[in-house]
Amino acid sequence: MRSIVNDPVEDEDEDENNHPHEDEDEDENDHPHGSGTKMMEDLQHFCHEEHPLVFNQNDRRGVRCYGCREPVYGPSYWCEECYGYVHHKSCAELPLGLHHPLHPKHPLILFSPERYKNKEFPYENVKCEVCKEVDRYQYSYGCSRCNFNIHIKCASIPPTMESEVHNHPLTPFWKWITFTCDLCGKESTGIPNPCASCSFWTDKSCASCLRRVKVTRHEHPLDLIHSLEVHQSDSRFCQICAQKVDTDYGLYYCSECDFIAHLNCAMDWGNMEELIDEESTESKTMLENQSVDSATYEVKEFSVGKDGTEIATKVKHFSHEHDLKLFDEVPINKICDGCVRAILTPFYSCGECSFFLHKSCVELPRKKRHPLHHHPLTLLPNLRYEWSECYACERGYNRFTYSCDTCGFNLDIQCSLISDILIHHGHEHPLMLSSIMSRNKCNCCGYNVYPIFRCTTCEFALDFRCATLPHTTRYKQHEHPFALCSTAEDDSGEYYCDICEEERDPKHWFYYCADCSYPAHPKCILEENPN
Repeated sequence: MRSIVNDPVEDEDEDENNHPHEDEDEDENDHPHGSGTKMMEDLQHFCHEEHPLVFNQNDRRGVRCYGCREPVYGPSYWCEECYGYVHHKSCAELPLGLHHPLHPKHPLILFSPERYKNKEFPYENVKCEVCKEVDRYQYSYGCSRCNFNIHIKCASIPPTMESEVHNHPLTPFWKWITFTCDLCGKESTGIPNPCASCSFWTDKSCASCLRRVKVTRHEHPLDLIHSLEVHQSDSRFCQICAQKVDTDYGLYYCSECDFIAHLNCAMDWGNMEELIDEESTESKTMLENQSVDSATYEVKEFSVGKDGTEIATKVKHFSHEHDLKLFDEVPINKICDGCVRAILTPFYSCGECSFFLHKSCVELPRKKRHPLHHHPLTLLPNLRYEWSECYACERGYNRFTYSCDTCGFNLDIQCSLISDILIHHGHEHPLMLSSIMSRNKCNCCGYNVYPIFRCTTCEFALDFRCATLPHTTRYKQHEHPFALCSTAEDDSGEYYCDICEEERDPKHWFYYCADCSYPAHPKCILEENPN
């Protein structure tokens, strides 16, 4: 593709043809945002004229680029005034126009996503002529005369490319055809990337796969292999989406841990994290800063148990101004100020105010990793009791939270305790966390949600909200406890909630008092407060 140095002109009334773009020249001085690198001039970008964009040589936040929607690691331009307005350096410096072999008649103009927010803009004009996908949220090159549109990633495909998935160069065949990709084994319709030296053909997404990747769900890098031998692994499921893999074709694999992932699952931006050289000084510093560490309390007094172990009887917790003492008698109608569940023994309490913490909540680490997020999470006490929404279960809560300092990701305590493999009393098989950004129906409540746990043995699926329901609970002044049930209480064929008196789906989980034959919806008995 040949870029156009000067602004091309299509129509005189095209505002997009006059985008002010400044050159980015280097300066000898150090830039405060560039980690000691040479200063570059601020950039006045054509689609963000309110503020200049500041250069950052070594961005490690992983925020999605406003131009291409991929995570930013490395050189970037960002706005200090507007949250989330970040560009890869390459995306910020895209030419304002270019000539493309798929549309030789007219030059193509660079458009921002703002163009597609206009409801009058024809929906079909958003479809990329290379990948045929519709995406209103990334930059594209277009011809307004011909309603022709190409995503910037598709427009940047070179005439011949070196791919990490094949030993020979691949040459795009600029015709829309149906073919079988030799890497993933799936039938694809689009522009193939054949090899001129052999019979290898691959589709666009597979051609962009990397030889080695790092995913949030696994501690080691994954290597691209073209097939999996029988002796290499007993696993036949992707450990990111919990779906079957075809071992005769390409996949990502960790031989040390027998970890397998589909190509598209491992390459998904929501699952990938930066692959770093663990031996470099910079990476060691980064790993130290992200380490899962740190006690949240100081032991003030302790006793020695019968088995010789030390038991902390008085602690100073970072979330509270007073010392907390250990108790083993259950108080009436008290909740934990950490996880917002009913207080059970053992627990710590403040002698000066009504503050309670389960012993397990006192012992929570200050920092931890979770398979749902690629940054470390920090335990915050929420001293003002402000309401937040948990990313996993979508419940509101106002106590302890595990939060990401970089991007505002939040988990409540109950969801933070669940890892990628779940053993639940409501299902006979282990459940695997699926981290793919698509909604699936939960068998226990019937809602289409993300994220979700899948059973690799049967078709059962369970969301975080149902997975964290308490196994037993109480309801107001009802004298007996209620147990969480996964099967209907009888075969009458008529099932109602005795609280709201509306019909219940017998396939969905419910709470039941066996002493009184009293069934209830979880939402009714918990009243949105799962204590």
